Amino acid sequence: MWRVRRAAVACEVCQSLVKHSPGTKGSLPLQKLHLVSRSIYHTHHPTLKLQRPQIRTSLQQFSSLTSFPLRKLKLSPVKYGYQPHRNFWPARLAARLLKLRYLILGSAVGGGYTAKKTFDQWKDMIPDLSDYKWIVPDIVWEIDEYIDLEKIRKALPNSEDLAKLAPDFDKIAESLSLLKDFFTTGSPGETAFRATDPGSESDKRYRKGLLGELILLQQQIQEHEEEARRAAGQYSTSYAQQKRKVSDKEKIDQLQEELLHTQLKYQRILERLEKENKELRKLVLQKDDKGIHHRKLKKSLIDMYSEVLDVLSDYDASYNTQDHLPRVVVVGDQSAGKTSVLEMIAQARIFPRGSGEMMTRSPVKVTLSEGPHHVALFKDSSREFDLTKEEDLAALRHEIELRMRKNVKEGCTVSPETISLNVKGPGLQRMVLVDLPGVINTVTSGMAPDTKETIFSISKAYMQNPNAIILCIQDGSVDAERSIVTDLVSQMDPHGRRTIFVLTKVDLAEKNVTSPSRIQQIIEGKLFPMKALGYFAVVTGKGNSSESIEAIRDYEEEFFQNSKLLKTSMLKAHQVTTRNLSLAVSDCFWKMVRESVEQQADSFKATRFNLETEWKNNYPRLRELDRNELFEKAKNEILDEVISLSQVTPKHWEEILQQSLWERVSTHVIENIYLPAAQTMNSGTFNTTVDIKLKQWTDKQLPNKAVEVAWETLQEEFSRFMTEPKGKEHDDIFDKLKEAVKEESIKRHKWNDFAEDSLRVIQHNALEDRSISDKQQWDAAIYFMEEALQARLKDTENAIENMVGPDWKKRWLYWKNRTQEQCVHNETKNELEKMLKCNEEHPAYLASDEITTVRKNLESRGVEVDPSLIKDTWHQVYRRHFLKTALNHCNLCRRGFYYYQRHFVDSELECNDVVLFWRIQRMLAITANTLRQQLTNTEVRRLEKNVKEVLEDFAEDSEKKVKLLTGKRVQLAEDLKKVREIQEKLDAFIEALHQEK
Repeated sequence: MWRVRRAAVACEVCQSLVKHSPGTKGSLPLQKLHLVSRSIYHTHHPTLKLQRPQIRTSLQQFSSLTSFPLRKLKLSPVKYGYQPHRNFWPARLAARLLKLRYLILGSAVGGGYTAKKTFDQWKDMIPDLSDYKWIVPDIVWEIDEYIDLEKIRKALPNSEDLAKLAPDFDKIAESLSLLKDFFTTGSPGETAFRATDPGSESDKRYRKGLLGELILLQQQIQEHEEEARRAAGQYSTSYAQQKRKVSDKEKIDQLQEELLHTQLKYQRILERLEKENKELRKLVLQKDDKGIHHRKLKKSLIDMYSEVLDVLSDYDASYNTQDHLPRVVVVGDQSAGKTSVLEMIAQARIFPRGSGEMMTRSPVKVTLSEGPHHVALFKDSSREFDLTKEEDLAALRHEIELRMRKNVKEGCTVSPETISLNVKGPGLQRMVLVDLPGVINTVTSGMAPDTKETIFSISKAYMQNPNAIILCIQDGSVDAERSIVTDLVSQMDPHGRRTIFVLTKVDLAEKNVTSPSRIQQIIEGKLFPMKALGYFAVVTGKGNSSESIEAIRDYEEEFFQNSKLLKTSMLKAHQVTTRNLSLAVSDCFWKMVRESVEQQADSFKATRFNLETEWKNNYPRLRELDRNELFEKAKNEILDEVISLSQVTPKHWEEILQQSLWERVSTHVIENIYLPAAQTMNSGTFNTTVDIKLKQWTDKQLPNKAVEVAWETLQEEFSRFMTEPKGKEHDDIFDKLKEAVKEESIKRHKWNDFAEDSLRVIQHNALEDRSISDKQQWDAAIYFMEEALQARLKDTENAIENMVGPDWKKRWLYWKNRTQEQCVHNETKNELEKMLKCNEEHPAYLASDEITTVRKNLESRGVEVDPSLIKDTWHQVYRRHFLKTALNHCNLCRRGFYYYQRHFVDSELECNDVVLFWRIQRMLAITANTLRQQLTNTEVRRLEKNVKEVLEDFAEDSEKKVKLLTGKRVQLAEDLKKVREIQEKLDAFIEALHQEK
């Protein structure tokens, strides 16, 4: 029974070997198993027969963790049937292999743990490169958008193809032959593996040598410790002896000297590190500028914040309580060194200078930020000034001075308008500073009377912002009692929670002040009623305006290094130099920004909500167009209306021109040409008089009158199109703008000077033509003459009625009465009419005896008249008589075309006046046609060009747009746009600020 169990165990071992051995090539057939195993457990196999088993097996077994193949074992002949004595060598071999497997598995687990621990240590040693993630191009992070990884995965070979590429395990087994030192060979037929083998003799010798070195090293460490103890004892003994010898006063001086040297030493180390950091940052920024990383550079925090302040400056120039965003406000007495301190912080001489006179005439907002190059540029300009070149510095100072003088209005000395300047450079502290005009005590000659009050109001407007940092500049070379700005600062910030006090010109103060303790009292704020967050002392040069920033900084460091103020501990090392000042101001500025910017963003959100609600309630169907957008819309409408001038028909142009020209010249034609010629006795004299007067009129007046009429006609048509209502689409908000554009365009437009010369020739030729070709033209001339005479007769009747008053019908119907003067005119008129009835062919002028007769006749009826009144009345009476006679003659000439063709031969009828009006009518038609061609071909285009120029000029003039586009709707849209822009920029700034944290 025990034999059967033993055989079963052997069979299981065989199966496990065949199934789990990694070195087995192929599957082991059942026939290759031991005979006993087959006979006991595999009796069901169809190929099982009682036959002599194979003496040798062709299967060579090996392990991937061993370096040698297993020895081939010979099996003793097995007889058929029951075998009482069997050598189960596979069981022993499997036991040893299993023991080897457990040992290898434990070694693998221990080695894996050690490798993981070493990897973690290395990982902790590697610096965090997340801050330098921006160095990697964006294309790496977006590679999945450009490369189809799924397609690549499908293109890779499958597991079967990869299995073909597996290494040759035979060669791997041979390479593991080094492990054979850990195995020992036992008795024949069995192998043993000693897991607790202490190692070879070489390992023992190595360990002994290593232990000896450790012992020797420990002895050396103990010897060094003994030497250190002895040196410390000697040093303490000598120090105690020296301490007993040195007096207390010398000890204090020595300690102070050592402290000062230590501070200066670390200061120099800090400056060296800052300089190296500055150079490295400059190189990095230059690489980014060249686009090496091929990515867009984000705006810096300070640039984003400066844009918010610029928008606020445009939105609310007075900086009222709505604007509580932090700024560094630089205030001080005139010539106290404000500008010099700001230049030291900006590291460039950027401001204009003057000896004792006021140079800062308006606030200058300076935004400092880091950049690869030291440059400056204005907010509204793209020109960059290289601050490393003296010519660019001079140009920048000149530009700032010009802008200041431009901002100052006539009759003023200073202006509240802000000049925005950006300064970039490596190593600059990021902040926004506002340089204000210096506070003065007395208004000198050449200044406006309200200069002092204006400077105070500007300074207060900036300092009353509860989040503004006040940089109070005090001149150390003058008496502290003469300072004005300290009282002003103490009023704005009585607790000193946002004030930084700076004492300038400390080198002069140390020379001039007898007691150094007074400088200490000034710096500590004991001589002033004001309080401050910090007190600083700086030196901004030797008084020479040509000094460079580097020279001033070296002089400042050298002065404080040798100054008694530091040696006597009146000042601390962090309270001196403009470098420390700029660091402190920048830290204070950003602290204030982080504390207040979110609150300000919330206030602008509330303002935006209120404005949007007001717009929805008042203008629900209108888009929110600001002033610039409204101007663009009006501009398009005006240009469309100008283009519509070219769509006016030629017939309409000629009718308007002909009618307007006749209205302009009709009085001259009738009064100065027709009436004098009609007084002649025969046709020859009539024609001669007409020709002479027409020639004179054409040479002197007619062309000019025609051009004036054409220009006025163009203006009227242009005005009609501009002011014509467009129905529901008409927006009266553009009326003032359109009127201004119309007036300015007309003012600029000038008619072509050569037009008069060509027009004179055309008019002269037209007036010389007397030929009437057909009856239709003859009738047209008569109709034109009748219209002209009837219109003139109507005007004369109205003049006589105004002269003599209402007639008896109007007096009875409308209850009107004549005045005394009208009664006199009426009596005179009646007397003159009697004279005309007696002599209907009376000449146009009264003789003196006739005037006397009329006057005496009136006096006989009790009416006193003046001879001039008689002449005036006669002019209107005769004029009416003449016009009626001419109209009667015109009716007679309707049938006179036949006689005209025969030149009035054998006829008493003479119609020379009809020919005159024909010549006038023809001249008007030809002139109107010529002017129409000039209008449509030349003048309309020139007018359109002038309109475009006017609109472009208005677009660049903000004040003009504010003046012409007004109203609650415009202002509400403007406020809404500005508040939205401010809020968006503030939100972007806050997000960037959180990301930087």
